[in-house]
Amino acid sequence: MATQTKIHEDYDQALRARQMPLVETLRLVLSAIKNREIEKRGKTGTSELSEEEVIEVVTREVKKRKEAIELYTKGGRQDLVDKEQAELKIIEIYLPPLMSEDDIRDIVKNKLVDLGNPPASDFGKTMGVIMKDLKGKADAQLVTKVIKELMK
Repeated sequence: MATQTKIHEDYDQALRARQMPLVETLRLVLSAIKNREIEKRGKTGTSELSEEEVIEVVTREVKKRKEAIELYTKGGRQDLVDKEQAELKIIEIYLPPLMSEDDIRDIVKNKLVDLGNPPASDFGKTMGVIMKDLKGKADAQLVTKVIKELMK
């Protein structure tokens, strides 16, 4: 089932069951998806998002929550940290499972060999090439860490 359809169905069920925290969180995600559709319509003339684009929007929402948690923790606002963590748990359900560090390491090793073992000074170019293959499948921070370790 498509992620966007699943989010809509879960939203409708939560609304009927009056699960307000779930409703509010899914409403934010659906709003972000709708905004992306409007943005795309302005550029291409069609507003329907592909599954990959929907996952990209959901991933962006997860990233926003993680950044907010970090900032609220630094600011000593535990009430807001708890709220953001609850939203994060809900939103992460709609993301595909991410690759493990071992899987990422294997792919990066193979890609580095394919690229001729570039020097550490070519990190940016190498990261771009590798992330094309791993986008949406792996955590970018973890990929960065693995690439830096293997390019030394």
